[in-house]
Amino acid sequence: MSESLEKVRELRELPLFPLPLVVFPGVPLPLHIFEPRYRQMLKDVRAGNGMFGVSYFDVSKTDIDRPPVGHVGCACEIAEVQPLPDGRSNVLTVGIVRYRVESYVDRDDPYLVGEVSFFEDAPGDDEQLKNRARAVTDLFERIARAVRTINDERASLPQLPETEPERLSFLVAAAMEMDMEIKQELLEVESTDERLIRIHNLLSQAVESYEGRARIHGIAKKNGHSGQKLDLE
Repeated sequence: MSESLEKVRELRELPLFPLPLVVFPGVPLPLHIFEPRYRQMLKDVRAGNGMFGVSYFDVSKTDIDRPPVGHVGCACEIAEVQPLPDGRSNVLTVGIVRYRVESYVDRDDPYLVGEVSFFEDAPGDDEQLKNRARAVTDLFERIARAVRTINDERASLPQLPETEPERLSFLVAAAMEMDMEIKQELLEVESTDERLIRIHNLLSQAVESYEGRARIHGIAKKNGHSGQKLDLE
């Protein structure tokens, strides 16, 4: 059993925080807690095991009042809390492990509580995962270099855990700019290999655009200095 699953081994019920975003295991999530019901949730969670679930739920895109039973979310562990004088709090959490909501618990809590089951990816072929991870890392680093060029950044690229394919897939999925619905689909995938394939396809579609913009930016910066001009007409 992994360390993440060990943390939730005895956990069957989980307070839920529906938000219009997707959290992945191993990825930090800063939150600003201000609603009274979630202030209460934070108080209850801190008095217990320090965990709650973040479920993707965008009220502007549905006519239901809660995420449906069966949905997948990510359990988060509180890492740091900064209380504010008026009762609000800034909270730093970290995604731990995914869950599936089996049912909702009817209690007097002002926030949702789900009966959940936790899961991780099924085992895969180590050599194949290694090759997938390397290919995703290469594409992601190409895009990251292009973005740094576009933004005139000189900081070194972050180190990616290429030797940990599942963790790599979550970190890259979290960092990519894409619709939340696609991120949710990636969260729900129970195969690291399949998730890396999907991420590789998405990166492949984006890399030429980013590198093209970086080339144009580099030429534009030299315009008037090196004698090289960019004709946009």
